[in-house]
Amino acid sequence: MENEKVFNWDAESFFRILTRANKLAQQHSFYYARVSGLQGFEEALANSQKQKAFVCVQTEDDGFMTLNNSPHTRRVKTVFLAMRYPIDRLDLRSQCFSIMQEVFRQFMSVLLKEKTRLRENNIYLDERISFNEIEQYFAQGCACAYFNIATEVYTDLRFNSEEWTESVFSEEYNKAFY
Repeated sequence: MENEKVFNWDAESFFRILTRANKLAQQHSFYYARVSGLQGFEEALANSQKQKAFVCVQTEDDGFMTLNNSPHTRRVKTVFLAMRYPIDRLDLRSQCFSIMQEVFRQFMSVLLKEKTRLRENNIYLDERISFNEIEQYFAQGCACAYFNIATEVYTDLRFNSEEWTESVFSEEYNKAFY
């Protein structure tokens, strides 16, 4: 089992490549950045005034593990999109959202194909991916949105005594917790 090669899907690299290769993203000068959550996204917008549009991928995973007969781990990555518009031209905000929704659609067309490769490697993509607008007061002069990509993978939770320095099922353990 130690020599077994494990396939690990890298959402950050996936969206970096899509941003670089997509004609619509290129046409509208989308800039790719890795960010640390919503606060990192805000910082990227504030610190990169020269960038017109953004695709930002959250560097950390959110997620959980299920403890049942087929334990699995769920990981969630957030992808943020943003486009600047002149602050006095609120009418352009809806055009920005139309462009971002089309970039999202085009990204999803690639993700649909990627889903097969992921499944072949026992990584299961949540098929429900929603595009969410962030309220207009989040960043003035910037239309912002996000979507989440969730993957699930089987997790081996078989107990292995070699991973422990002492028995956790000893009499001492039972007295400490019961």
